[in-house]
Amino acid sequence: MNPDSPNDSPPGAAPKDRRKPLRGIRVLDLTNVLAGPFCCHQLAHLGADVIKVETPGTGDLARQLGADAELNRRLMGVSFLAQNPGKRSITLNLKHPLGKQALRRLVSESDVLVENFRPGVMARLGLGYDTLKQDNPRLIYCAISGFGQDGPLADLPAYDQIIQGMAGVMSITGDAETAPYRVGYPVSDTVGGLTAALAVAAALADRDRTEGYLIDVSMLESTLATMGWVVSNYLVAGREPAPMGNDNMTASPSGTFRTGDGLINIAANKQEQFEAVCRVIGRPELATDPRFAERQARLQHRAALQGELEAQLTRQPTAHWWPLLNQAGVPAGPVYTVPQTLAHPQVATRGIVAEFADAPGVGRDLRLLRTGFKLDGAAPAVDAPPPELGQHTRDILLELGYTAEQIDTMQAEKAL
Repeated sequence: MNPDSPNDSPPGAAPKDRRKPLRGIRVLDLTNVLAGPFCCHQLAHLGADVIKVETPGTGDLARQLGADAELNRRLMGVSFLAQNPGKRSITLNLKHPLGKQALRRLVSESDVLVENFRPGVMARLGLGYDTLKQDNPRLIYCAISGFGQDGPLADLPAYDQIIQGMAGVMSITGDAETAPYRVGYPVSDTVGGLTAALAVAAALADRDRTEGYLIDVSMLESTLATMGWVVSNYLVAGREPAPMGNDNMTASPSGTFRTGDGLINIAANKQEQFEAVCRVIGRPELATDPRFAERQARLQHRAALQGELEAQLTRQPTAHWWPLLNQAGVPAGPVYTVPQTLAHPQVATRGIVAEFADAPGVGRDLRLLRTGFKLDGAAPAVDAPPPELGQHTRDILLELGYTAEQIDTMQAEKAL
């Protein structure tokens, strides 16, 4: 056998796809909207069998959210589609005894359960970790919430913008005139989901695991953890973070500058990079100007330096400057819109966008984002588009050993 072969497997066995390291892992996704679904989105792309457990009739709230009103009406909203490809959907009424029983049977044959209810909701349903670990002592139970499972704010509802505001993100977003601003996408939800996926993957990697894990993910703390530089400036150096717009707090010239037709980002964080900028724009004497010659001086005279640079940069379009700066060893790039980013060959050729032909419930071809990395030279992918509500209910229950008659009874009693 070739140990480097991506499909290496014992003779007679089905080839293994090394781009699916979580193959054989079953994840129960009891989550809604974004943080939890985004966590399970990552796990599905890594090969896990993700079963989305949804409320009968309505399902994940994200099914009703997004820019396409018709898809919202069909319970296939864009917000749902974005985070749920490759999953299977089962509808269970977790307030009904038969629905609870079905979930517990699922738990007994699963590796991970992820939920993002408010703390205590699952326990009040009789489905908390202490109960479910009786069905599966090795269960990895991941609870995602705004503030964590304990503390004075634990019981409060939390949405992304609430967390951005309370984590301090908004206080440093924008500039002195415009802050506080929220980040333009749900960064705290997304970071919370990534944190949860990391924690779940770490628990699964414990080869000596004989009992389960209870993972408590706080969106507030997850967001704070990503703010290490600015928070540490306060914790270590006593400097309170302030909004700086597009300027880099650690270096100048490092930020966004006007050009002849728009904006360019330049990150001249080293002395030699600053000197290269001066040469590229045709102002080498700026490198020896006492206001700018040293790093600290440039920070003190940031506005004056920006004015000098923009006087030159505005003479040519962005497309003229950024290749020259990169060739000179200075990180630089244009400020794109989302459509421009997606159309760029760097993105278009890397496989981050998946395509599903004639997706069920959508009625047209569907393009969605995958993950942000490759394994063995290819982007991890899932085999199926996002599921319609309850699409796999009967199949999953049959896999659990339910008979067709039992399923019909559950349907009649509104346990499904």
